[in-house]
Amino acid sequence: MTELPASGPLPRPKNPDEGRQTLRQEAIPASDTQRVILRATEFTSICPRTGQPDFGKVTIEYSPRELLIESRALKFYLWSFRDEGAFCEDLAARIADDIVFAIEPVWVRIDVQQNVRGGIEILARAERGEIGRRKP
Repeated sequence: MTELPASGPLPRPKNPDEGRQTLRQEAIPASDTQRVILRATEFTSICPRTGQPDFGKVTIEYSPRELLIESRALKFYLWSFRDEGAFCEDLAARIADDIVFAIEPVWVRIDVQQNVRGGIEILARAERGEIGRRKP
């Protein structure tokens, strides 16, 4: 696990598993918030077939239970996919599972939207928990 610095540049993550652990380690106590939406507009990963970079956006929407995702930890986590070969659909599912691992939200929805390549844009969605359910 990597402990993130309080200020200054982030260290480069070794892999998505390290990013996943950091998400959990850096989670913060939830306030009386029913829904959180985080958007990362500069997401990159690698096409597992061609090795070319894929660019896109990730939207994370969740209803917290006891913990919240800390934004620096999320940047670190998402950066860990920069050199990772994965299909868009697999990324959506993995990110959803990693958010559940890190903060155990009531529900979470992940949208991974890849920019147009070869005339095709992809939007993959993964959901976990009961969508729309309020905090207990």
